[in-house]
Amino acid sequence: MDVIDLRNFYSQHLGIVARRLINRGIRSRWPSAKGQRVLGIGYPTPYLGLFREDSERCIAFMPAAQGVLKWPTARPTLASLVDEYALPLPDAAVDRILLVHALEMSDDPAGLLREVWRVMAPSGRMIMVIPNRRGVWTRTDATPFGHGRPYSRSQITELLRQTWFTPTGWSEALFMPPVSGGWLLRSALAWERVGAALSLPFAGVLIIEATKQVYRVIPARRQRIRLIPRLEPVLVPSAPASGRNG
Repeated sequence: MDVIDLRNFYSQHLGIVARRLINRGIRSRWPSAKGQRVLGIGYPTPYLGLFREDSERCIAFMPAAQGVLKWPTARPTLASLVDEYALPLPDAAVDRILLVHALEMSDDPAGLLREVWRVMAPSGRMIMVIPNRRGVWTRTDATPFGHGRPYSRSQITELLRQTWFTPTGWSEALFMPPVSGGWLLRSALAWERVGAALSLPFAGVLIIEATKQVYRVIPARRQRIRLIPRLEPVLVPSAPASGRNG
């Protein structure tokens, strides 16, 4: 999606409620980021406000295909337009990474996660907010969560293992239907509490926390040995010299 469409969604009543509910899930995983280096990838700015004040530094990277907006609006810019598969950071540079509207929009999600692995510190942690394949929010394109590729738990678990991450925590958000009606928005928190208590399967997004596998398993490959026959020297009699005719 274009960055303007994402900004417009979060300026509407439905987007404001969605941000608050997802922030509850993120805050439950990361109560504090004091002294940490925090990076958001995708369109994370509605959620990075949780960590901007107490973190050592907090920046946002937005993919080139999506576009970038100035953030924060009234302070020096902390957002940049980047190539998501070649992040402008050295290895092991950040402690916390938040992916929102990133993985499901990416043409190469495995390539994106391997680049995240590279820039994450060995003790780093990552949170991904991903549309739930079974959720009702993926059934409509009126919200950003209805665009891109949604994931099930098994699919995202397999993708994380392939890219050298270990899932450590799961939660869900957006149990309410994606409707802008007044009474539905007012009862959004009640939907969240009931949905989480009953483990209902139709949450709009999955919130997954993962850590970096520092000592990852490297598949063994059998070395191919080319067999060359051993050649023994063989004595071959030389041809007799021809005599001269006198």
